[in-house]
Amino acid sequence: MKKILVCILFILGLLPTESKAQKIVVKSNLLYDATTTMNLGLEVALARKWTLDIPVNYNPWKFDDTRLKHWGIQPEFRYWFCESFNRTFIGVHGHYADFNVGGWPDWPFVSDNMQNMRYQGHLYGGGISIGHSWILRKRWSIEASIGLGYARMVYEKYPCATCGTKLKDTGKNYLGPTKASVSLIYVIK
Repeated sequence: MKKILVCILFILGLLPTESKAQKIVVKSNLLYDATTTMNLGLEVALARKWTLDIPVNYNPWKFDDTRLKHWGIQPEFRYWFCESFNRTFIGVHGHYADFNVGGWPDWPFVSDNMQNMRYQGHLYGGGISIGHSWILRKRWSIEASIGLGYARMVYEKYPCATCGTKLKDTGKNYLGPTKASVSLIYVIK
């Protein structure tokens, strides 16, 4: 019976990681970096094929009338098909963020609402993702992932990016992309 249990745990990747295996990595999402959002992720091996990724991000900036202020966290449990931190994985994530955004320039794909209004509130939800990691060197990797899911947004709406006269309190449900990353990874241990 013990051998059967060990075999099942091995197949599911639930046996403890070996002492030589990579166990902890830090990462930065280059897509967040491109939006001036400071971010740092920590990913820890839980078993041979399971990891916990905990990325956090923060953007305190205001550019003229454009606001992109927010902070967020998006923890994710990952199952790796090969081994932890190597090749393809699937994940289940949750997310939470506080935001104060609006007054964006007239760029492609930016709605009139984001150009002319300001939204302040928070969101929460979860989703699923898929990704792949490419080992570059002994301690360096690149990882890309995308996720779909749900977010509940609760916010106050203001008529302009800088004024303080609230139009309404409202909320919205969102279903669609909830995660996108291209991350540079450094293996600590």
